[in-house]
Amino acid sequence: MQRFSLPLVLALLSSVSVVLAASPTDWPQWRGVNRDGRSLDKGLLKQWPAEGPAVAWKVDSIGDGYSSIVVADGRIITLGNVDGEGRIICLDEKDGSTLWSVHPPTEKKLYTHGKGNGGRGTPIIDGDLVYAIGGGGDVTCLQAADGKVVWSKHLVDDLGGSVPGWGYSESPLIDGDNVIVTPGESGGTVAALNKLTGEVVWRSTDVTDKAHYCSAALATIHGVRQIVTFTGGRGSKKDPGDPPRVIGLDADTGKLLWSYEKSANRTANVATPIVHGNTVFSSSAYGTGGGLCRINKTDNGYEAEPVYFENKLQNHHGGMILVDGFLYSMGAGSLICMNIETGEIAWQDRSVGKGSIAYADGHLYCYGEKNQVGLVEANSKEYVEKGRFDVPTGEWPTWAHPIVANGRFYLRDMNNLTCYDVSAR
Repeated sequence: MQRFSLPLVLALLSSVSVVLAASPTDWPQWRGVNRDGRSLDKGLLKQWPAEGPAVAWKVDSIGDGYSSIVVADGRIITLGNVDGEGRIICLDEKDGSTLWSVHPPTEKKLYTHGKGNGGRGTPIIDGDLVYAIGGGGDVTCLQAADGKVVWSKHLVDDLGGSVPGWGYSESPLIDGDNVIVTPGESGGTVAALNKLTGEVVWRSTDVTDKAHYCSAALATIHGVRQIVTFTGGRGSKKDPGDPPRVIGLDADTGKLLWSYEKSANRTANVATPIVHGNTVFSSSAYGTGGGLCRINKTDNGYEAEPVYFENKLQNHHGGMILVDGFLYSMGAGSLICMNIETGEIAWQDRSVGKGSIAYADGHLYCYGEKNQVGLVEANSKEYVEKGRFDVPTGEWPTWAHPIVANGRFYLRDMNNLTCYDVSAR
């Protein structure tokens, strides 16, 4: 672990903001302000021109990576491999110019992969601090203003985890004074670290599954704050061991409260689960599908009761959006609209194909992994497309999620980041 001076930490204690975003229309963490894929931005274009919305700026300076971006207080932050080093990169929201670029102190070696290099997870901006996890397991806390490193740990070297096959892909989660990370393995699959020092607060010692690729959700179920995420289970196809699953952990202690297996697979569990009241919807791809379970409180604790399962709603990596009781997903080749209470599919359309999704001002922003982009009404009655355009095709699929913040729409394709003006004001 990289350690830093006590005076620096004490100074930060007095300056850290209690809110994530400087503006409600910022996008300060994975899946936005509320970690649900929904932007709070209003006054946006309801129809795109044939060539797509106007480009505000474009840069090719952020290096290789599948990391999406976060936006807060005039800064954009992401991860990328630049000039032979993994970097945490901060850009100016106005024009994309680089404000600072920092090499994580605990990065053992440059993270590369045969299916695309660079960081996979998305950073989080928490007031004056930034947290990021690299593909190889380096965890870094920095000052947002200047990139000065506050502390740095490693999920393998310091926490005994093991790097999943496609790299650590988790986007860290802030819960009060803690930052939640998933090293995996026998020390406890999930860990809570003190967000100002990096010291371990708790480990989920009764869950020792492998880490997979999911970024956790924070929810209150039956009045208890819980960390909800996928694991990779233990064992292999030949020797199954413990199955991969969705788990709910007590956010204060890391104790396992419940688990649900049917929506998980042994290859890759990626999509952040959707918590709706006391129910949880989770989905994965590779022939699996998605299901809703009801979390019941019992005399012995909690149990996950299956409600329904739908094989058609398979979500690989692209996430799901819940709007007015309907779930939207484009994770398996078509855009699907489904009633989350009943599992009934209202409609599905090929749209821009398999990809990722965000929501803003009544519309879905769809980013196909083969570089088609679409604007679709969040309409549970029918598929209504309001615009479509193509972006140049790169070497790898476009897996970084789109975001909408402060009247702008952002698309990343490896080292290219394009900012579009979608404000109707």
